[in-house]
Amino acid sequence: MSSNLKTLSEYFDDVMDIVLRYRALLSGVREGAEKAKVDGNLAGLARDIEALEQKVDIDYILKDAPALIHESREGTERIKEIVLSLKNFAHPGEARFSYSDVHKNLDSTLNVVWNELKYKTTVRKEYGELPEIECYPQQINQVFMNMLVNAAQAIKVKGEIAIQTRSLGDVVEISISDTGVGIPVENLARIFDPFFTTKEVGKGTGLGLNVAYNIVKKHRGAIDVKSRIGEGTTFTIRLPVHQAEAME
Repeated sequence: MSSNLKTLSEYFDDVMDIVLRYRALLSGVREGAEKAKVDGNLAGLARDIEALEQKVDIDYILKDAPALIHESREGTERIKEIVLSLKNFAHPGEARFSYSDVHKNLDSTLNVVWNELKYKTTVRKEYGELPEIECYPQQINQVFMNMLVNAAQAIKVKGEIAIQTRSLGDVVEISISDTGVGIPVENLARIFDPFFTTKEVGKGTGLGLNVAYNIVKKHRGAIDVKSRIGEGTTFTIRLPVHQAEAME
């Protein structure tokens, strides 16, 4: 689609150039035929073409078509980004540890969940220098997805999600903060329990954070949470760069 639209854009530029030259020639032919009062058929044909141009609104077409092609090309580029992000997010065929770029994982996940974020959040990224980490990339992406969706749902109207990363030697740290409603102190100790949720009925299963917690633990990592009512929440994930032994 992208290739076809690019070619169509080039075709249209050529056609528009020819049409503009036709119109200049047509105007001269009509004026010359009418002044000389010769070749009435030629003058009539010129008037017919001008009438047809008005009927199809050629001026609007010449103005609007390039914009439509441009928007379509932007759309196909966006589709391309989403498809590649879905592929990177899923990491199909990877059933064993591999080294993965945490920042690419975060960016792919952001693309996948962007529809959940874009209307009410701005995302601020502060990426540090990180080594690749040994992990199951698809599972780590699942952690990031659960964290980001949870952060977006905590923001009721408009807010910000901040993603910060840094290296701590043999460990990498990823912090995901939101400016949402916050979590009551009495719930913090239970936030990773299965089926525990503070959301309305039908808004959550209470498994997202539990799944994230278990994945991080299986990677021999750690996850903790800090929150204040009305100010927001920060989840901090620490993952080892190397796994000492393969998981079963």
